[in-house]
Amino acid sequence: MDRQKTSFTFKLPKDQQETLIVILSGGNYRPVEAQHSIIAVEGDNCRIVLYKSGKCLVQGKGSADFISFVLEPLVLQEVRLGYEDILDPKASAAHMGVDESGKGDFFGPMVTASAYIDPELAEKMREMDVKDSKNITSDKKALGMARDLRKLLGRRFGLVMIGPSAYNRLYSKMRNVNSILAWSHARAIENLLEIVPGCPRAISDQFGNKSSVEKALMSKGQKIKLEQRHKAESDMAVAAASIIARGAFLQALQKMGKQFSTTIPKGASAAVQEAAVELVKEHGPKILLETSKCHFKTADKVLDKAGFKRADLGPEGAHTSKAVDFSKYKKRS
Repeated sequence: MDRQKTSFTFKLPKDQQETLIVILSGGNYRPVEAQHSIIAVEGDNCRIVLYKSGKCLVQGKGSADFISFVLEPLVLQEVRLGYEDILDPKASAAHMGVDESGKGDFFGPMVTASAYIDPELAEKMREMDVKDSKNITSDKKALGMARDLRKLLGRRFGLVMIGPSAYNRLYSKMRNVNSILAWSHARAIENLLEIVPGCPRAISDQFGNKSSVEKALMSKGQKIKLEQRHKAESDMAVAAASIIARGAFLQALQKMGKQFSTTIPKGASAAVQEAAVELVKEHGPKILLETSKCHFKTADKVLDKAGFKRADLGPEGAHTSKAVDFSKYKKRS
């Protein structure tokens, strides 16, 4: 049976803390004792505690009214995710989120993660300020949050890592990034269903046709309800999956950097091209098959700057290009 949520946590910066203290110091609030708090009061059917860490905890049957009529308009000056649960109880109900990282990065793997949430886990994730990994600008913070989420979830997450070599082989066969995504999302869902077989829903971002993921699901996954949404990262489970995937991707780049004694940059910028050119000059053109996604136009630019052509990658590398004469690479009998 669904129960209305009565506990919410918000992380407040210094200026918002000061505003809240002024509000709680006046009005009809009764002071109460709470360890490690700056101020703690009881209001109309709710208890509000502002901790020294900046965390604000609102509990009780009147929490929704306090958040709606006081905290959001006067302190936060925005509607936060915590209150959305009241409008949409399904937001923190048991389900999994799926997201990937590395799809737009020339170097490194493509990593797809799945993460499970229920009301208790959703509450703890709010306290951790879980949000879409693209909104986390610090790699150090992303790695730290990914580690903390994996610890919180225990075994309740799935991870599918497609390294550059495997990625290039898959692309040469599938000829479509969305097909690879569908396959990896299906595997991430199946892997998590091994741990939480009763999970009723899986949410992911909108890409391609939903049926491509459904067709890739095995017997366990075919029973789950699959939802694809635009901006799915607003869902807590998807946001958690995006952080876990990003953490694994960043770790893979760090490992690659140690292997080649250099810094492996993210994205597909000029700095990425320069790093790739140096790798090709030192290790030869086929190193791209082991370190990068060769269907990117970046690969052609790198090869050209290093004095090579795509044909120097061999048949496997050539087949990752959309503009190549395949007649040069006839299938062996």
